[in-house]
Amino acid sequence: MSLIHPFTGLRVATQFADKVLAPPYDVLNREEAHALAKNNPFSFLHVSKPEIDLPADVSPYDAQVYAAGGAQLTHLEKEHVLQRDKTPCFYLYQLQQGEHTQTGLVAAVSAPAYADNQIRKHELTRPDKENDRMRHIEVVKAHDSPVLLTYQHDATVDQLIASLTQTAPEFDVTGEHDVQHRFWVIDDEKNRQALAQACANLDTLYIADGHHRSAAAARVAAAHPDEPAYQYFLGVLFPDNQLQVLPYHRVIKDLHGDQPDAFLEKLQKNFVVSKKEAPFQPTHVAEWGMYLDGQWYGLTLKHMPAGLDSIASMDVSLLNSLLITPILGIEDVRRDQRIDFVGGIRGLDALERRVDSGDMAVAFSLYPTQVEQIIDVADDNEIMPPKSTWFEPKLADGLIIYPFEQ
Repeated sequence: MSLIHPFTGLRVATQFADKVLAPPYDVLNREEAHALAKNNPFSFLHVSKPEIDLPADVSPYDAQVYAAGGAQLTHLEKEHVLQRDKTPCFYLYQLQQGEHTQTGLVAAVSAPAYADNQIRKHELTRPDKENDRMRHIEVVKAHDSPVLLTYQHDATVDQLIASLTQTAPEFDVTGEHDVQHRFWVIDDEKNRQALAQACANLDTLYIADGHHRSAAAARVAAAHPDEPAYQYFLGVLFPDNQLQVLPYHRVIKDLHGDQPDAFLEKLQKNFVVSKKEAPFQPTHVAEWGMYLDGQWYGLTLKHMPAGLDSIASMDVSLLNSLLITPILGIEDVRRDQRIDFVGGIRGLDALERRVDSGDMAVAFSLYPTQVEQIIDVADDNEIMPPKSTWFEPKLADGLIIYPFEQ
């Protein structure tokens, strides 16, 4: 079975695109989403995070929350804010942030392929988050938040997509962080067939962002084995050489009983430590920045340990095994409350603020995980350490929806 298919999309009407456009449901908390959607009845957050329209004491997992999301999706379609295409289409979705541009193919993606490991993961998922997405999908009867997928770049596919974006987009709107969102509808038979044929050789896809959505989609498909429309979910496929991965930094609450001088001395065993005059962002692997006691440092690994696999050799793993666990005493970075994580989009000044405020004692800036490392880990059927990747720019919610009523 082909991994992807065109589908009859429910998409935002061009004149409403800038109003409907919303960040992914899982990057905002309830208060942030409420503030962003305030005074904008068209924001897709009323569908994706409908708890913002209910009293604060209502749990986001209450049945009325899911019902409210479904009702709002129906309302947006009735008001022609969202419209259904008349025939199955592929779509192209381009994101531009500063000088970075990436163009993806929007398609219906095989959900059973997730269980068959043709769609590969690199993160663990939590059952409670899977359950939440599964309930949402079942009630709204659609996949309304796209999964960001990648594939090992293919010249035929990428050249075809590039040629199809030479025409004017259906819309071009600006979202958060000054990201440009451009969208094309590929509804003619010739181009649709050309895309399907070009992508026929893509036998493996990799989840970049959206592990819980993918896992929930596979569970929904398994629960509806006799309903063909339920066997697909909404995905956007980008070539691996276009993805932008930002670092995921670490901040630690205390020095595990040490004073700064003693802590710095302990680092000398495995790292060359050098003072920096400005905030330090590492430029290559096996190098880290550190902010401690108002001073930036560079840490460079003295010797790479021998015999490391694809996970143990990652910068996040080396920092854990050589510093965070043995020196700072944090055994489980997934659960220990003494460690927190700061996405690269927030900048190094966010690390300084956390330490200077006294909230944290030390911060570490990291070199970003490389896409080829993600693919290697997924191909090895392994799981990356927590908070290893921050993909940017983010796909928006609300621009295109895969409804089960095809």
